[in-house]
Amino acid sequence: MLWLLFKTFFITGLVSFGGGYAIIPVIEAEVVKYGWMSTQKFTDIIAIAGMSPGPIATNTAIFVGYQMAGIAGAAVSALAMVMPSLLLVLLVALFFYKLNHNRIVQSAFYGLRSVVLGLIVFAAIKFALPTGLMNTISLHTFSLLAIFAFSLFSLIKRNAHPAYVIVMAGLVGMAFYS
Repeated sequence: MLWLLFKTFFITGLVSFGGGYAIIPVIEAEVVKYGWMSTQKFTDIIAIAGMSPGPIATNTAIFVGYQMAGIAGAAVSALAMVMPSLLLVLLVALFFYKLNHNRIVQSAFYGLRSVVLGLIVFAAIKFALPTGLMNTISLHTFSLLAIFAFSLFSLIKRNAHPAYVIVMAGLVGMAFYS
């Protein structure tokens, strides 16, 4: 089990580009493919990983590893997830100056921006579907969209600190849904 966790998260870490939210659908596909957990259980883990300090993809790998093999699984999954990035950063640091000014490299990174945005939007939609948010328009749906809109407004227009927005959204959620 530990080897399979290492292999899965090493490869996931190797192909992840654009941050944790962009790679969540890849992690989900692997976790569900191996039958480690259901989509609903994975969605719950994403919620916990998103609230935990640190990168969400690594947190997700740690939670999945812990669910599958305890502390050893968590450690192996974390190591496997961060190892490709660490190696790549070390390699890029050696040649950064030359790579940074390379027109082909700059063009490739520019082209990848839209893919990363698409993956993030896909992850958001994928996790909104099981909640029923996109199935019907109801007071519940409206209140969730209102919390989302207020949070987005606070972050973009008011430059609110993300931690403050998370706490406020949680308090509003407790008030509305308890």
